[in-house]
Amino acid sequence: MESLAVDTDRVLAIVLAGGKGSRMDVLTQRRAKPTLPFGGVFSLLDICLSNLVNSHVRDVWVVVQYHASSFDPVLAHGRPWDLDRNLGGLRVLPPQQGIGDEEEGMATGNADSLFRIRRLISQHDPEVVLVLSADHVYSLDHREVLRTHREAGAECTVVTTTIGLEEVGHHTLVDVDEDGRVTGVHHKPDEPHTETIASEVFAYDAKVLVEILDGLRERLGGEAPDGDSGLGDFSEHLLPELVQRGKVVAHELPGYWRDLGRPSAYFRAHQDLLAGDLGILHSRDWPMRTASPQGPAARVHEGAEVLDAMLGNGSEIHGRVERCVIGPDVVVEAGAVVHDAVLMRGVHVRRDARIGWSVLDARCEIGAGARVGAEEAQDATSRLKSEEVTLVGMDAAVTAGAEVPHGSRVEPGTTVS
Repeated sequence: MESLAVDTDRVLAIVLAGGKGSRMDVLTQRRAKPTLPFGGVFSLLDICLSNLVNSHVRDVWVVVQYHASSFDPVLAHGRPWDLDRNLGGLRVLPPQQGIGDEEEGMATGNADSLFRIRRLISQHDPEVVLVLSADHVYSLDHREVLRTHREAGAECTVVTTTIGLEEVGHHTLVDVDEDGRVTGVHHKPDEPHTETIASEVFAYDAKVLVEILDGLRERLGGEAPDGDSGLGDFSEHLLPELVQRGKVVAHELPGYWRDLGRPSAYFRAHQDLLAGDLGILHSRDWPMRTASPQGPAARVHEGAEVLDAMLGNGSEIHGRVERCVIGPDVVVEAGAVVHDAVLMRGVHVRRDARIGWSVLDARCEIGAGARVGAEEAQDATSRLKSEEVTLVGMDAAVTAGAEVPHGSRVEPGTTVS
């Protein structure tokens, strides 16, 4: 990407990575959602952090909450992104409990998460606060967002994108006038009227953000349970309050964007990746960095068939793999057929097993002749549009000859006989 002369010295990026991720079902029972693998060897956090560092944003706070220990191997103290430094760099903020204030317990939304660290923001004294969620796939030069924000004299800049009407009900809709000013926000409406949504990337005037958070807490706190600011998610109170002040503008995100908050969306994003790189993972001008351990090259053995697939390092393919993203150290034995699937690190598929339209988490063991998910569908397009994806949790086993029907969920660490 073309280099931009945009000052990022007083920009603080806050990555909100503390959501429970319960909609991802068995895939987030043993890990935080932002640490989910994507594209075989990367994680969702890799995408977020690489976008920031490629944009020359060097002060990055990651707010964690559930399964906080799962972040350690993914973040690796910030080394892959050159964020392991004495001044600035990466800072991991644990759950803000017992901090001497009235707000106890876990955060109840992303605006509440910001409220809990508002004093830390004030002490850091940035000019602009970039706030990002960590469960989306996209490529974005944040310097473009900063330029839009500063040129408009905005108190908040909302990065927007456009998606299909069938998906917008899961997101916050944004009304934008012809001058680029945001005139309305709608939190997951039942009857959507626009395809323009908030991509959950924001630039805030730091002082205004803290002022609004404190004002909303004073107004809403009496209605909230003990330890809860009442702010909830950004689109419930924070963003509408800023929109009313008239200084919120939109910045349209170019290119691909997808929210990976549901198993079907996670699966579809991998199918999208197989259809084309999406301009995200393999750009020399916009490199994707990761702490994922390296290993030997993938090996396709004699007699194997690999069609339209991505293979992680250390994988060993003896059988047939079609339209799949295969993670590191995966083994597919001879006679096994895996199609339309995502297999994470260390999955072992024994001989003559069949897997289709499924996501298998790390270290799953699929026995000889077992059946997981759907057989090959005549109408693949209609199945891809379905919300049904077979999920097999981390360290689960399916014994020889057993069957896991399409759309099923196998709990982590369990055995299907």
